[in-house]
Amino acid sequence: MVRSIKNPKKAKRKSKKGDGSSSSSSIPSMPTKVWQPGVDNLEEGEELECDPTAYNSLHAFHIGWPCLSFDVVRDSLGLLRTDFPHTVYFVAGTQAENPDWNSIGIFKVSNVSGKRRELVPTKATAGDSDMDADNSDSDSDSDEDSEDEEEGGSAAPVLQLRKVAHSGCVNRIRAMIQNPHICASWSDAGYVQIWNFSSHLNALAESETEVARGGSSVFNQAPLFNFKGHKDEGYAIDWSPRVTGRLVTGDCKSCIHLWEPTSGATWNVDATPFTGHTASVEDIQWSPTEDHVFASCSVDGHIAIWDARLGKSPAISFKAHNADVNVLSWNRLASVMLASGSDDGTFSIRDLRLLSPKSEEDKSLVAHFDYHKHPITSIEWSPHEASTLAVSSSDNQLTIWDLSLEKDEEEEAEFKAKTKEQVNAPADLPPQLLFVHQGQKDLKELHWHAQIPGMIVSTASDGFNILMPSNIQSTLPSEGA
Repeated sequence: MVRSIKNPKKAKRKSKKGDGSSSSSSIPSMPTKVWQPGVDNLEEGEELECDPTAYNSLHAFHIGWPCLSFDVVRDSLGLLRTDFPHTVYFVAGTQAENPDWNSIGIFKVSNVSGKRRELVPTKATAGDSDMDADNSDSDSDSDEDSEDEEEGGSAAPVLQLRKVAHSGCVNRIRAMIQNPHICASWSDAGYVQIWNFSSHLNALAESETEVARGGSSVFNQAPLFNFKGHKDEGYAIDWSPRVTGRLVTGDCKSCIHLWEPTSGATWNVDATPFTGHTASVEDIQWSPTEDHVFASCSVDGHIAIWDARLGKSPAISFKAHNADVNVLSWNRLASVMLASGSDDGTFSIRDLRLLSPKSEEDKSLVAHFDYHKHPITSIEWSPHEASTLAVSSSDNQLTIWDLSLEKDEEEEAEFKAKTKEQVNAPADLPPQLLFVHQGQKDLKELHWHAQIPGMIVSTASDGFNILMPSNIQSTLPSEGA
């Protein structure tokens, strides 16, 4: 798996938001054609046009050096938030040219504005006027700004950033669910560190002053804990959602170590690793329902299910893909479902109830998609919809899928009639494909926001995107979780 960001360069501030695509001042005279990434080619002089009406919210920002990994930091602003503007907190680790230039960014993005759009316009004329407005200026952001002012004020988010020095690139970073100010980072120097960022998060919560991307000072802070027992660097790391402070980490030498919290803000790391993979452990996920069970995936093409009570070997191991298994995600709303993404561009969904430790045949596969043609770099189930997941790929696409959908020709015809849509959609597009987001280069990781239904954040070599597609309609649970 190609993990590093290609030719890392410090991002420069752009005047345009979203995916940076330019818009045309003329309305197409021909029926709209769906452009398929990886299938259709752009002719000379052609440019892709971003349609802001496809999003309830779309913003782009950067913190300087590109980040291979980040995490959403849970906050106390509300368990389920739907009203604009939004405020969100993150931690991210940089990939700088010089190892000594790296840092962990703790940042707050406030005034994330947007507008909830209707999927089917009430009047065709209203849709026509919107199109006129969107094409009246070469910078579509000005139109989006005026619309966003209806719900959430100015469309310009406010970024507040604090940096903590980190020796070497940050391969992956995760915030603890129960105590979000506690974060774990994997360094390319081969060690895992635990950090307490409470002072930085408190300072951000009290401040309203925007800082320049490269202008904030770098704090020298000692980690709470530093583990150097791995034999090589790694990428796999996950906090337990059930046991506060329990952590598991995997390295490129196929070893996995279990961390148990002790009193006094320290950890006991089992020196004897879990072994069973024959190549690098790429990703790891705790079970959402079992305290001692976790899953891992590897360059060896296998997924392993482990039970820490049963010893250091996997309870079940099976061939999941024909290439490296880069990422996996355990569904927290439907705990029998496990998703995995491969270096060959495919991703799969498995029902863990159909796995058998005594059978060599894998009967658990319930869905397999080969839409992407380049390595899958991130995959994550929605925290609000059990059948929905998001996928990012090296083909510079972020796709959103709803596995509950099936092709319905009558429903499609009714929708086209209501919208007077003249789009000739390709017949070979999977009916489960809900949305395709583009515009970022070298996509590396994505996360849903657990407290803001429909919000996805992604990182790439050219910075971060916050997006809320207009066709992602979440059914809110009756109680926040």
